Amino acid sequence: MSYFGSCYCGEIHIEINGNIDSIIHCHCSRCRKASGTAYATNGVVNIDDFKILSGVKFIGKYSKITGKYRHFCTQCASPIYSSRDDNPKSIRLRLGILDSDIAERPMSHNFVTSKANWEDFDTELPHFDTYEPGR
Repeated sequence: MSYFGSCYCGEIHIEINGNIDSIIHCHCSRCRKASGTAYATNGVVNIDDFKILSGVKFIGKYSKITGKYRHFCTQCASPIYSSRDDNPKSIRLRLGILDSDIAERPMSHNFVTSKANWEDFDTELPHFDTYEPGR
């Protein structure tokens, strides 16, 4: 399988030649703050299957916890992936950057006791193809 992705501004382009494993929706406060959303959807990618096609010079790195890093675009601030010193053979990809449809699916919602108080997993909310009516 080959998957492609890019950041919001298009400076960074990535390719994955392999599976995306252990996909989760993480509701922990760190993922919420890093993504600016109710949760981050992450999947594990083997580092040998991950390639940065363009924009390496735009990848920034931030670490709040020793040995753990969040990699992002320095132009548009899109989160790209996270890495850990204690697991150099894989990364946790932020699935929102993917441009390709994927075959794999999320396996769980994690850290739900830390979820945003306004997130209630309400599947009964209406769904719209574009903006909600009146916007």
